[in-house]
Amino acid sequence: MSNPLNTPYWWDAAGPKLKSLATLPETLPTKVGTLIVGAGYTGLHAALTLARSGRDVIVVDAEHPGFGCSARNGGLIGPSFHKLGVAGLNAAFGTQKATEILQESMDSLQYLKDFISNEDLDTGLHLTGRFRGAPRPEHYETIARDCEMFAKTVGQAFHMIPKSEQHAEIGTDYYNGGVVYPDDGHLHPGKYAASLAEMVIDAGATIIAPARVSGIQTDGTKHAVHIKDQTIVADQVLIATNGYTGPELPWYRRRVMPIRSAIICTEELSPEMMQSLSPKNRGFGDGSRLVLYYRPSPDGKRMVFGGRAFNLRDKPENYTPDLLWQMLRIFPQLEGVKLSHTWSGTVAYTFNHAPAVGQHKGLFHAMGYCGSGIGRASYFGHKIALQMLGDPKGKTALDGLSFPTKPFYTGTPWFLPAILRWNSVMDRFGR
Repeated sequence: MSNPLNTPYWWDAAGPKLKSLATLPETLPTKVGTLIVGAGYTGLHAALTLARSGRDVIVVDAEHPGFGCSARNGGLIGPSFHKLGVAGLNAAFGTQKATEILQESMDSLQYLKDFISNEDLDTGLHLTGRFRGAPRPEHYETIARDCEMFAKTVGQAFHMIPKSEQHAEIGTDYYNGGVVYPDDGHLHPGKYAASLAEMVIDAGATIIAPARVSGIQTDGTKHAVHIKDQTIVADQVLIATNGYTGPELPWYRRRVMPIRSAIICTEELSPEMMQSLSPKNRGFGDGSRLVLYYRPSPDGKRMVFGGRAFNLRDKPENYTPDLLWQMLRIFPQLEGVKLSHTWSGTVAYTFNHAPAVGQHKGLFHAMGYCGSGIGRASYFGHKIALQMLGDPKGKTALDGLSFPTKPFYTGTPWFLPAILRWNSVMDRFGR
């Protein structure tokens, strides 16, 4: 194995542009109409919507635009259904509300597709569908039942693939068949983030970074945002920090669990190898206890393979061996292939498995996408901006839902490594 870089593969193409679009003046503005904390997909979509509506907008980020999971994720797009599923949502919220929540998942995917198409963005988008494999024979029937329920409830398209036909979708014998979601796809997360940041600048907003917020004081109408020894007073503030919510925002930090998601990227492979791995250039996932996601790179020359990391720290040695083992279990033909990049980032889960969109003490927020952030962050970033504008089109099915925490939780999910490791053991020996 080579010595992989602890830098996202996506930054090879988009990193310089992302860094160049932010400025850090010696003296910060003292006042602004709207200040957004976090220059990821959520903050950038919100800034774009607000700036195009004539608002005075500043976006601040502790590092640079897209530094968090917006330019670190695997790039797979889909409707991102609620983790509770149809039955769980019906039990929790009633049939009508559950259907609205699920429909909004479908709407978020369509919003993303329409946005990229209408803005004519270079994002490396491939609408080639996604194959989800069944690690065990019994998983195949479970997946089929779930898909039938989603199709009946919100019209999600799918077709089941028996094991005898799965080589037409994926070059492995590991799975026991699976399902194809034809409306899903994959894109280049870095290029998407860079395009958004550039559009925000062109719309008249300002991106200031690196500028870490050290605290916010609010009386409900005016908000003093502290950055080092300077303060910006804003009429409105949006918190869009997601998995990078720090101790300077304690109320929010207690309500999201940062979970480390890690990715390895192979060196360039032969066209014949790539064709055998992904005959239809699809994205992939499976029904394991641990979340696995993988796809061809946008140029079709590498396999990009990701999953949950067992350690909270961002060290490649903590996750690369596990991911490599998982990849070779599915694609043994990649034995001996070198890695060009390994990296990780933190996604944000909520305790009720639903994104949080709304206000707290006069501050707006949108976060907690539970590992499915490209479509959700884009869509809810736009929606929360409409709410900030007082536009009724900003209404969402999540409005009014609680944003819960747990007793004694302070923002560090110390319990997750043990849970993830146990799930890994069960995946390895429970087949």
